Amino acid sequence: MSDWQRENEEVSRDGDIKPPLLSEDQMQEEPGSGRGEEETDAVDVAHVSHGNEKRKEKQNKRIPANLNDVLKKLEEMGYKTSFDVVVREMTFGEKRTALFCLNGLVKEEVLTEVLMRLTFLEPGDLSSDALHSFLDFYVPAAQVDKEENWDMLITFVLAGGSALFIDGESTALKIDAKNFPARGMEEPSLEKVVRGARDGFNETLMVNISLVRRRLRDPKLRYELVMVGERTKTDVCIAYIDDIVDRELLKSIKDKISMVKVDGLPLADKQLEEATIKRGWSPFPLVRYSERPDTVAAHLLEGAVAVFVDTSPSVMTLPTTYTDLVQHAEENRQTPFIGTYLRWVRFIGIFASLFMLPLWLLFVMHPEFKPPVLEFLGPSKTGKIPIFVQFILVEIGVDLLRMASVHTPTTLATAMSLVAAILIGDIAVKTGLFVNEVILYMAIAAIGMFATPSYELGLANRIVRLVLLMAVAAFNVPGLVIATTVIVIFLVNERSMNRPYMWPIIPFDAKALLSIVIRQPLLYNRTRPNILKPQQRDKMPETS
Repeated sequence: MSDWQRENEEVSRDGDIKPPLLSEDQMQEEPGSGRGEEETDAVDVAHVSHGNEKRKEKQNKRIPANLNDVLKKLEEMGYKTSFDVVVREMTFGEKRTALFCLNGLVKEEVLTEVLMRLTFLEPGDLSSDALHSFLDFYVPAAQVDKEENWDMLITFVLAGGSALFIDGESTALKIDAKNFPARGMEEPSLEKVVRGARDGFNETLMVNISLVRRRLRDPKLRYELVMVGERTKTDVCIAYIDDIVDRELLKSIKDKISMVKVDGLPLADKQLEEATIKRGWSPFPLVRYSERPDTVAAHLLEGAVAVFVDTSPSVMTLPTTYTDLVQHAEENRQTPFIGTYLRWVRFIGIFASLFMLPLWLLFVMHPEFKPPVLEFLGPSKTGKIPIFVQFILVEIGVDLLRMASVHTPTTLATAMSLVAAILIGDIAVKTGLFVNEVILYMAIAAIGMFATPSYELGLANRIVRLVLLMAVAAFNVPGLVIATTVIVIFLVNERSMNRPYMWPIIPFDAKALLSIVIRQPLLYNRTRPNILKPQQRDKMPETS
């Protein structure tokens, strides 16, 4: 075999492209081939170059056996530049080692215990296979594994792990001693209950999945971890109960997440939602967010899929419907009668927030439409600004107050409320800029929006109210009817993970609608929602 054939054979082993072996005489132009000697040389050189690049890339992914080479590569990762990158070089049993970790993301007491244990090694304690000795005998950490790929090892360390390099070994040890900074568990501010659990999710993924696991001691509960983002490599956990969840739904969610190709998800679950749920400009939420572990556990038992995103205190549950978004955990913490009453009060508040202002505006503009029992409606004075403009200004003012309350420190929130209620509202009415009833009905609509359990749905309903107001101002009764019809048709055509958004209203499901209108007792609610297509419809276990 000639030198050229040996080189060509080596390229075929290491590269992806495997050109046929040709002799040096076959390098000349073949009769009728249509390819000259120069073109043949160019193609073969390209094959060799491509194979060399592949071989070089493959070698770059390997962990160097020489510790000095490892340290040089670590300098490219921020060692000696970033103060939080820690590399501790030590010699154990005449073997040079280097411990690589990120300060602040590891449990220092665990790594200190590992290093203390290794300091007792003598030269004769290590066999010829030092890696095997460290892995099986001398590293006392609970979770230790081997890693040969450099990129995978660096990703593990950047996620909070630690790596132990051994001189002369092209394999490193992964030590899982993570310690993420996290705030304490607090009750979610958007999903408070009078009675019930006070724990809520925080920004640490392991804490969040543990809170759900504590409530679901089911061996069929599955947590699948994937990484999303070329740079952030954000951990995303897909949770489901294996013998309940619809397989097609699970596969669809996995496929959508796996196809996300972005630099990163610094804003966590919200960016993941936009990347997976192709919602366009629709203001309505197609996923449900929850910060309560008991709520997420209940959805998993129904057959839904939960998506945890690291660094986010909220969890997405898929799929969701409009009726799911108007239910709250407080209803299930009370008796069925009280729960039903609270649910109806919430429904009435949401309905009033949508239609009270447009209907009142319609009656003011056309008093002849008012029924006799509503003759008292309508202002005695219209004010210096048209009624429709007053509503728009008050809507914008409420949004400004809401944003100001979010950005205002807690110690100044009371002072801001006094300024908003007394200086702005009262003086605006007394000067004749606004009508008293405009402020009254706008306050009722705002209360209905704040009573909506889903914050995202409350904001979407505000947009619907503005559309209805503009339709009434422009086209009177036809405008209200047409705008309402268009919005209903839009909601009927919406789908969440290929599930109808307005179920069980459209398509109509009497039994499911009854369970939403009336909070049924636990033992009466024996089946899971058919919209989720669960593998097991019956909730109650079989009894002998």
